[in-house]
Order: sequence, then C-alpha cells, then structure tokens
Amino acid sequence: MLHNHPTVRPGGGEMYALELFEALKATREIEPLLVARMPPNPGPQPSGHPGTPFKTMPDDPSQYFVVTEEAGFDYFLGTARDKSIYTRYFDEFLRAHRPDVIHFQHTQFIGYDVISLAARLLPRAPLVYTLHEYLSICHRDGQMLRMNGDLCTHESPRRCNECYPHWSQQHFFLRKQLIQTHLSHIDLFLAPSRFLLERYADWGIPREKLRFEDYGRLPVRDAEGHDARDAGARADRPRNRLAFFGQVNQYKGLDVLLRAMKIVASEHPDVHLWIHGANLEMQSDALQQEFRQAVEDLEGHVTFAGPYDRERLPELMAAADWVVVPSRWWENSPLVIQEAFLHGRPVICSDVGGMAEKVSDGVNGLHFRIGDPIKLAEAIGQAVGTPGLWDQLHAGVPEIFSMDEHIANLIRIYHDLMESKSPVRKLPAPAVVEG
Repeated sequence: MLHNHPTVRPGGGEMYALELFEALKATREIEPLLVARMPPNPGPQPSGHPGTPFKTMPDDPSQYFVVTEEAGFDYFLGTARDKSIYTRYFDEFLRAHRPDVIHFQHTQFIGYDVISLAARLLPRAPLVYTLHEYLSICHRDGQMLRMNGDLCTHESPRRCNECYPHWSQQHFFLRKQLIQTHLSHIDLFLAPSRFLLERYADWGIPREKLRFEDYGRLPVRDAEGHDARDAGARADRPRNRLAFFGQVNQYKGLDVLLRAMKIVASEHPDVHLWIHGANLEMQSDALQQEFRQAVEDLEGHVTFAGPYDRERLPELMAAADWVVVPSRWWENSPLVIQEAFLHGRPVICSDVGGMAEKVSDGVNGLHFRIGDPIKLAEAIGQAVGTPGLWDQLHAGVPEIFSMDEHIANLIRIYHDLMESKSPVRKLPAPAVVEG
C-alpha cells in the first residue's frame, strides 16, 4: 500500500514500491496486490465500479487505485475526514481479499487509521511499514526542518509549536499520541538508512521493532546490454557535465545549486548542468517563477529538461559525469544516489543525514556544507578541475543492494512474522480416568 502510483505522481519512493511489487510478482511464494492512492481525474481513468473508490489498472487486475481527495485529508492528524473510507470501503476491501501480510509503503492521503483497521480485522496478518521520511515525527512535510531553514534534530510539543504557533503544544502532544497509537499495531518497521532508524527510535518506536533494510534495486543495462556502470567510463573528455534528478520543490536544494552555478559559470564556463525535475507545476507560483528566472539567467550553463521517462534514465545518466544531490533536509536513503551508483556516477551531495551515510566523501563522491552555495561551487570546481578525480571516485562506486537479496530478506521477514502471529496450538487435555 502506498500514497501515490508513479504513473500518476512520479517519485523515488513510488518507483521503488512499484519495482518491489513487480519483483514480488515474479516469485513463486508471493501473490502480491498493490493498492496505491490516486487523486480524482488525473487523466485516463482506470476501470472500476460506481460507488467505490477502488479501481483496477486496465492491464493488471492485481494493481488497485484508491481514489481520494487531498482536500478531504487532515494533514495534521494524518487521517481522512470522511471515515467511510475506513468503516465501509477499506473494511470491505480487506474482508474480501484477506491478505496474509500487509506491507505499508506510505499512508499519506490514505490515513494511519487503515493500520488500526487492518489490525482489528486481520489480527493474524503481520503488518510491516517501510519508513521513507519523517512524516510521523514532523508536521512540516516530514522534512524535520525549522521554519528558519535550520535542520531540526528532534521534536517536542514546544519546538513544534514554535514552527506552527496556530497549533498549541497540547495539539502536538495529542498528535504524537494518536499517530503512535496507530503505529503500535505495526509488527516491524523497515528503515532504509541507519540515520532514519535512529530518529524513529529517539521518537519512541521500540528499537526491537526497527530493522535496517536498504532499498533493493534491479541491475541496469545500457542499450547494448552492458553494465550501465561502465557507460562512458573510458571516454577521453573533460568531466564537466552535471545532472540533477528528482522533484522540484523547496526541500531539494535547487536554489542552492543554481546559486552555486552562478559562481561556477564565472570560473568554469564550460561546465553545464541539466535539471531533470518533475512536479514543478505543483509548486507555488512564487517558487515556479523564481526557479524559471534563475534558469533563464544561467542560459548556456543550465538546461531545465523537465520530467523524464524512466526508460531514458540510462541514456540521461550516461550523458552526465556527476550527479548532484543538494537537498536542504536530512533525506533518508535517496534513491537518486542509488541510481547514480548503478550507472557508475560519483555524487556531489549535502553533508548530512542519509546523504552523508550513503556517499563516502573522497571515495565515491564529494560532500559540501548543506545549504551553502559557495561550498557547493567549491566542490563542483574540485570535481571538474582535478585531473583523474572522476576516475578515482568512479572506481570507488559501491555495488548496490540487489533486489534479489532484498526480496529474499522480505520473504523471510514475512514468514517469520506469520509464524510468530499464528495461533498457539493447544494440546488436548489429558483424558480423565475414573477409579
């Protein structure tokens, strides 16, 4: 179960969930169903029946969309305002399918209530939850960022109230209690980074319920069927091509990157940045205008290529030398870093959280001080201006945790949890012999 289907709203977590679902389908042990939330009328409609929010994909009846309005979702408490989505529709859906295991990838736009519903209806079914960010901890889109832009290290009613004065400290206390009550039904949480695992342990998730499990990824081949890590590795040319892959929003640090490019353009005029960014149209008018103006001011040095089809990723990665991840927040386990490493590309990234955990400075990439365009410009200058550095860092790119190993781990997890939740078989009472 997840909050968006990648065909409707592309994102790293969404793509991972779909890849995982397809890989589970290929096994002999799992018959998976995918339930993904979608907004009303995003384009061509999947098939369905009147009077229900559940619809199936035309070409895959094992994939379900559940249609919900964002306007009907209470972002503060993480619940749908119209409770019939639980008491009627999800109740009927779960009773009809009776899954052996439910693996939540995300509950945004659906609601934490579905966890408690599943625990009540299917008490023997293990519930697994993959943590992709800090949304349960932080009301600010799960980013753990203060309103002044500083990184937030921990939550408390007082600190959260400072960011959102219109919500009292009592509101934040109750928010945490409500969310933790729903999450208490989860049997195991999977954390794709150790940094994120520790944040949730500090927040109150019992440590014995937390397990580190990175995202499994499929191998990538180029058009000729060769390992994509080697694409362009022996090219005799300057390593001066940068690429950004991801969503265009206020947290991804594109403003930092564009300001750094102004400095880079004056010192290394042959350096070029391609921005492969999705969902710009979903941002505020002010952010869209600021972004477009910055790109226009850097004409000849920056190209905004917009969103891309996933099938083109090997081609786009092969055209780049360095992948830049300038996020302003902690991140978790950015899938773009795995994508870069799968294609043999060193990464230039912010020096905190899941980014610093996944990229080793001077081994397979370079760190810069988070939010600092001058330090980012220095890192880019070092990358493009140091002979042999690209080859050195390319050679240090690690192997990525494979989807096959990930699937094997998950199947073991599912079976172990199912066994632990199976009813205890009672021995028959001994016969009473009279006399």
